[in-house]
Amino acid sequence: MDMDDDACYRAFQTRDARFDGRIFCGVKTTGIYCRPICPARTPKRENMTFHRSAAAAQDAGFRPCLRCRPETSPDLGSWRGTSNTVSRALVLIEAGAMDTGDVDALAGRLGVGERQLRRLFQQHVGASPVAVAQTRRVLLAKQLLHETRLPMAEVALAAGFGSVRRFNETFQQLFRRPPGALRRLGGAEIAAGEGGAATIKLPYRAPYDWQAMLAFLTARAIPGVEVVANGRYARTLTVGDARGVVMVEPGEGAYLKVTLRFPKVQAWPAIIAKVRRVFDLAADPAIIEAHLSEDPDLAPLVAARPGLRAPGAWDGFELSVRAVLGQQITVHAARQLAGKISAAYGEPLLDEAANKMGLTQFFPTPERLAMVDVETLAMPRARGRALVGLAAAAAADPDLFGTRRSLDEAVAALRALPGIGEWTAQYIAMRALREPDAFPSTDIGLMRALETPDGVRPTPVELLARAERWRPWRAYAASHLWAADPKNPSEIKHAQAA
Repeated sequence: MDMDDDACYRAFQTRDARFDGRIFCGVKTTGIYCRPICPARTPKRENMTFHRSAAAAQDAGFRPCLRCRPETSPDLGSWRGTSNTVSRALVLIEAGAMDTGDVDALAGRLGVGERQLRRLFQQHVGASPVAVAQTRRVLLAKQLLHETRLPMAEVALAAGFGSVRRFNETFQQLFRRPPGALRRLGGAEIAAGEGGAATIKLPYRAPYDWQAMLAFLTARAIPGVEVVANGRYARTLTVGDARGVVMVEPGEGAYLKVTLRFPKVQAWPAIIAKVRRVFDLAADPAIIEAHLSEDPDLAPLVAARPGLRAPGAWDGFELSVRAVLGQQITVHAARQLAGKISAAYGEPLLDEAANKMGLTQFFPTPERLAMVDVETLAMPRARGRALVGLAAAAAADPDLFGTRRSLDEAVAALRALPGIGEWTAQYIAMRALREPDAFPSTDIGLMRALETPDGVRPTPVELLARAERWRPWRAYAASHLWAADPKNPSEIKHAQAA
């Protein structure tokens, strides 16, 4: 975005919420950095500097404001969409890639040189990858201190710090006080390893169509693995060697309440990153909807569904399995079949409270499904072979569904997998890889949504050409078209079965 200082200053003078998460100001006289909506009196113009990310402000020597709490601002840095490499690097950093590796290893995963990655970060974020990772740790730790009663040692580990000593030193240096001084909740500490649950708030930019998101998840909830009840979504989840339960529900403001029951707190950064991606919390609906509304056919659909998100996926392998299982059958039949596969080959969940909710097992791992005898699967042999082959490929390459340098590269890699065609590859790219421009142009539901009054539907080639004007938000255009489809989602085959 345009970082004109005068425009930035006006945003802070008027406390313009549209810029929240896009710009931060550093105050020279106090040494703190703030959000545009900070309730404190706006400093004099000559005492302010402006930064395109929290990491850039912190890297410039400023510390987070304790009043406006930068850790609770929407994840909407101005870098988003400006560099594929930076966007993918930030996804990996959010998931904890820099907690166990260095910049060189991160650059290697992205297929670029270390110097090039550092240059791109300075250009688009205004800070180095190391500074971004450090800011993420500090802000997550600060949020956990404010919103949970985890012991200090678990807060440090959950935020990605390698040791409690380093955690204490960082907070003392940055905030000029020990971490305990920032704690807000009273009462005894509750350790995650003792069965305790912690609830945190994850902000988003309003509006947010929660009912549409919940309906989408309800129609696809795998029995035993996922449950939707009383306006809340819950599921079992495996992240590395950590297993537990995550629950998500709307908050009273522009945030979601996320409850984590994971004894291994080191996995929390990756879990929180998954929640953000599944519920599409980084989207800016104003920008997306303004662009899509330029199409006269999409404009009324966008107006009817303000805040509609493009749902993500918890795991690329799980989504791919569901896509293979759902070929040529209904959404309902696909979720029931996925439930049977999970019950037969997934590990049981030994948690009485979760069992009462209906959560009984974890989704099978690639290693487990790769060992299944195709003859024992209750499905056509060709589909069974594709499923087992897909599992074997995922077991052999843990980063199979990881970030790629471009959408075309991601789709090409996915199409090389057993049972994955163009439509499925685009769908996986849209949901699991979070490619905002992915677009399954052969989808029946999309073609039906654009049917003319006299019953003429666009062909896949015509639909793809039509979608050029929707770039780079074709995935969101698809979400609006699916939402406008007159047929019940449970009746839609192939396209919606995943």
